[in-house]
Amino acid sequence: MKQGQKRPQNTNTDLINDRIRFPQVLVISETGEQLGVMSSKDAYKLAIERDLDLLCVAPNAQTPVCKILNYNKYRFEQQKKAKENKKKQKTTEIKEVQLTPQIGQHDLDTKVKASRKFLLDGDKVKVGVRFRGRQMTHLEVGEEVMNKFISALEDCSKVEKTPAMDGKWLNAVLAPKPQGK
Repeated sequence: MKQGQKRPQNTNTDLINDRIRFPQVLVISETGEQLGVMSSKDAYKLAIERDLDLLCVAPNAQTPVCKILNYNKYRFEQQKKAKENKKKQKTTEIKEVQLTPQIGQHDLDTKVKASRKFLLDGDKVKVGVRFRGRQMTHLEVGEEVMNKFISALEDCSKVEKTPAMDGKWLNAVLAPKPQGK
């Protein structure tokens, strides 16, 4: 710590500096070498002498482990790692495709093409066939449309939820096939 510079404020749940109240702690220096077991007050004094902070990295250990380090730099690196991990995460979305029992072949091909793009991007596709009025008496027509749709996409998808009636809708969910299979 530079002269006149304040000690970092602990805004999260880290045990730092004078908040460490264990009778004995195992101390690790900023270079990584073990300095041994000592009282937490002595460890804190040692950290102040080196113009650094004392951070408890393993409070649940048999003898709690504390490390002497620059806490602001440590927090910055932790935030940076969290940001990188968040960037790498892929959230899967569910895209919806609606069909009707009397859909034309060209319209079905267009919906298949759009769904194939969604699946290759890693998203799931919820397929719904909507029945209106007297179409409810001929459910087999809608099931046939659904089966055509699913079979057209079986090279790049797997059926996650088999087709089932839900009110006036026949719904199914397709998920992308795992890579390399």
